[in-house]
Amino acid sequence: MSHPQAPVWDAIGGVSRFAALATMAELGCADHLRDGALSVDELALRCGADASALGRVLRQLAAMGMVATTVPGTYELTEAGATLRADLPGSLRPAIRMISEEGFWYGMGMVPRTVRTGRSGFVERHGHLYGYLRANPGAGALFNDYMTVRAQPFADAVASRYDFSGVRTLVDVAGGKGHILAAVLKAHSDLDGVLFDQKQVVSTARDFFAEAGLEGRCKFVEGDFFVSVPGGADAYLLSSVIHNWSDEDSVRILGNVREAVSDDGRVLLVEAVVPDGDRPHISKDIDMRMLALFGEGMERSTSEYAELLGKSGFRLSRQVELPGGTSIVEALPI
Repeated sequence: MSHPQAPVWDAIGGVSRFAALATMAELGCADHLRDGALSVDELALRCGADASALGRVLRQLAAMGMVATTVPGTYELTEAGATLRADLPGSLRPAIRMISEEGFWYGMGMVPRTVRTGRSGFVERHGHLYGYLRANPGAGALFNDYMTVRAQPFADAVASRYDFSGVRTLVDVAGGKGHILAAVLKAHSDLDGVLFDQKQVVSTARDFFAEAGLEGRCKFVEGDFFVSVPGGADAYLLSSVIHNWSDEDSVRILGNVREAVSDDGRVLLVEAVVPDGDRPHISKDIDMRMLALFGEGMERSTSEYAELLGKSGFRLSRQVELPGGTSIVEALPI
């Protein structure tokens, strides 16, 4: 039986381990090691780092299984460490760099104050997250890359695990580049899409769909989902959208979707739904970031989503589990 203090010390050590991982991602160590083992001095030279400091980080990374010692003072990349290579599809490097970005890091450190006051320390210092990202293009680019990494694992799962029979037009609300919508269109040739997002996002999405050869099956509409969403479609997809907002704002967004959707249509929320009980779940990890960075944004349970949907003119009909702890919450108009 483990000591009662063990989980506490493991969490404390987790901060140090993540700091080492963030250093590996920021310096691009995985890319420099992709062709073979390097000495600490050589890797430091290629990374533009202090050799003594880097050596201490590599010792920690070796203990984590991200690199391995070949001979003393020389390290090679492991299979786990290769997931940080920037040149490989699905690289986790953007995710790590986003979480360790200065503003995000500050927000996480301010969670105790946030809980005392009920107001996000990040929002008090920087304003709303999306305003911060617009004002800081470097952070904005990191965030876009991070969201792409997050979308990739379950985009194909949405396309293959959900039954889109009867759907003629799918509107992706605040769909970013449209990775999920593109996967659905590729899997269902009889379906057309509409990507709806802010102006600066839509311009990037056009290029993405053109590269995928799907521009002829997708319309691009600019707008604000607090005002309205494109009308007339029979299905609306909101992936990682509702969790960003308070209950009041979520009802406004979903209410606009209800006004737009046909009476025999449906809305699909792709979210990390919090399970009942005390078992670990990724939704609880994400919820701490939501608390830190959004203040009013949150992950919700099935019953909480049902309540929001009910206030917006929908009824929750079913929930489809996806890989990585996410789910499709399907709702039908009342």
